[in-house]
Amino acid sequence: MTSVAVWLLTSCGIVVLLVGVYFVTVRPSLLPEDARYMGSTVEGLIEVVPGLSGWLRRVFWVLGGFTVTTGLLVVYVARTGLSANGFGGLAILSVAGVGSVGWMTVVNLMIRSAFRWVLLALCGVWTLGLLAGLAGR
Repeated sequence: MTSVAVWLLTSCGIVVLLVGVYFVTVRPSLLPEDARYMGSTVEGLIEVVPGLSGWLRRVFWVLGGFTVTTGLLVVYVARTGLSANGFGGLAILSVAGVGSVGWMTVVNLMIRSAFRWVLLALCGVWTLGLLAGLAGR
């Protein structure tokens, strides 16, 4: 497998891992874009549902934990599964890309998130990594 594919897909895994760390450590429970999508303000939502912020904080802890784990597994498969020059690693990374950053990007495009273009770029790098892996087979 080409070192370009390993490097690109490992980088994507690290980015996914860092997104998970962001969710667990610093992401506010409600972003202004979240409230805007719901036709409200953060303050208005908290006033109507006082426990929402605490609940969402815990939801993002869980989501962040899964995202960190996904990133770790992507890094591992990129470093080991692609090195074996088999198709299995590429297949797993393809499904993982669609199910993780691919789906996150679709939803962020739907809600017009401020992060949608960054996520779309990550999908592009992921796709380039997969293509480089196919080309190197």
